[in-house]
Amino acid sequence: MNGEASALDTYLRAQEQKDLLRFITCGSVDDGKSTLIGRLLYEGKMLLDDQLDSLKTESARVGTQGGDLDFALLVDGLAAEREQGITIDVAYRFFATDKRKFIVADTPGHEQYTRNMATGASTADLAIILADVHRSNDLLTQTRRHSYICSMLGIRQIVLAVNKMDLVQYDQAVFEAYVAKYMAFAKELGPAHVEAIPISALRGDNVVSPSKHMSWYRGPALLPYLETVEFGREAALRPLRMPVQWVNRPNADFRGFAGTITSGAVKPSDRIKVLPSAQEASITRIVTMDGDLETAVHGQAVTLVLDREIDVSRGDVICAADAPVAIADQFVAHLLWMSPEELLPGRSYLMKMGTSAAQATVTSLKHKVSINTLEHSAAKTLHLNEIGSCNLSLDKAVAFEPYSESREAGSFILIDRITNQTIGMGLIDFALRRASNIHWQSLEVSRAARSSLKNQKGAVIWFTGLSGSGKSTIATALEKRLYSLGRHTYVLDGDNIRHGLNRDLGFTDADRVENIRRVAEVARLMVDAGLLVLVSFISPFRSERDAARGLMGEGEFLEVFVDTPLEVCEVRDPKGLYKKARRQELANFTGISSPYEAPEHPDVHLETAHLSVEAAVEGLVRILDAKGLTQG
Repeated sequence: MNGEASALDTYLRAQEQKDLLRFITCGSVDDGKSTLIGRLLYEGKMLLDDQLDSLKTESARVGTQGGDLDFALLVDGLAAEREQGITIDVAYRFFATDKRKFIVADTPGHEQYTRNMATGASTADLAIILADVHRSNDLLTQTRRHSYICSMLGIRQIVLAVNKMDLVQYDQAVFEAYVAKYMAFAKELGPAHVEAIPISALRGDNVVSPSKHMSWYRGPALLPYLETVEFGREAALRPLRMPVQWVNRPNADFRGFAGTITSGAVKPSDRIKVLPSAQEASITRIVTMDGDLETAVHGQAVTLVLDREIDVSRGDVICAADAPVAIADQFVAHLLWMSPEELLPGRSYLMKMGTSAAQATVTSLKHKVSINTLEHSAAKTLHLNEIGSCNLSLDKAVAFEPYSESREAGSFILIDRITNQTIGMGLIDFALRRASNIHWQSLEVSRAARSSLKNQKGAVIWFTGLSGSGKSTIATALEKRLYSLGRHTYVLDGDNIRHGLNRDLGFTDADRVENIRRVAEVARLMVDAGLLVLVSFISPFRSERDAARGLMGEGEFLEVFVDTPLEVCEVRDPKGLYKKARRQELANFTGISSPYEAPEHPDVHLETAHLSVEAAVEGLVRILDAKGLTQG
């Protein structure tokens, strides 16, 4: 018994000492990704007896051709995947050989699930691009897209697995012709090492051992290549980087900063700098669950204790003091759009980068990339699975490194602020120079002083509703009433603003977003001047109205929903716009061919189908009076 325990301990220690290769299989639908992984597990004798029995039973149930084992069933774990015969989610599998440990991500080939493929690729050291040479001797769009995404995500080790060679009679010429086409495409993607291997995942040719059917191929089989390929040396050579995950303070006598070291190494007495605050300190302890360490290296999760009290929070980055990361709030980035809803420049999104979070806006889209030709073309927006280059503006400075230097410190995701869904992933190319040379100018006259001079508090009363609902009429009447009360006001009206400041904008969703962004910024400046600002815009999207509210201080934003049924607005139709929209003479008209997202919880709800202008104004004055906005 002791001998068995000793043997097990020896085996476990040997496993711990092996390095870990993370790789991804990707390509188009039916290229054989799941089958390849199943074959690797089977041929490598990495299946338990019960797994093998289950595979035989399930293969018989689905009726595989010739009674062969359906190796895809080992990976396609969801019922929906088995029913459709396609991979939907990312399936991760762990296995080990005598030489190395592996985590493999089997990712979807269907275009609809490109976001899942990108998720799997984001942590991979190597990518296997699988190609069904029997189906097409040319590169499929998904093969190009996945190759581009792998390149974009910094994967520099590529295996081109030319699959289903058995169906083309193991023809060397077919293999070489396909490889030549892929290499010509890959050359345009940037630096990467591509190893081309002809295989049959179904039959096992060149998967674990050399194929007797392809004696003309002199290179390695797939698994031996994966066991010996070099990877990941760069992280060990770079300076210390550790994003702070949380502040570890179990009691009053201990305060440390926990996180995973993403590059470099650290030891007690090392001098560090915390970004973005740029405060410096020295390391006194490196704490783990198993005791203190003399040295910690990349990949280790530790708690660092400093020699003095400095302000460190989640999202900060601890760096080597003599080689800190940069900080900025504006970037040029590559963006993969993952949402069915198009990207709208000017809209505010939540950006998560490592452990930090910020509000982010795409200020301009520089171009989008054609997956087939890699050409750049002008674009105002991105749609599902499209890739583009953009300028990004954040509401605060964050610590970063270009993605080309650090995958961890240069990548981010964008999250919809309304639905909380991940809608995009991006890679930072570089910071915009103006991010570091533009500063807030200190002014001698404060907001409080300006408000005191006017004897009032500044605020925004934001009217939203359909065209013809009565927004402008009520806003104008309210301003007249406030003026009679001695208040300092200004009306920002949608039509008036489009004659000047926003005359360059149309009525697409992207232009509407930019229209409201500009107006909200102007309103913020007017509030800073101590004015009561009455904003009368359709402002159809909740996200932009919420972003406008976010620019103001507590109690400085009042959303007024002028709620009038569409049929009533059409009857009023003072400008004849609804009739033109019904005749399809006006594109993107709110309520007809463009959506209106009604406020879910407005501060004031005016149902104007049965409410007079006078009654609406009286009700608003009472509300403003209760908030102290109508009196000095």
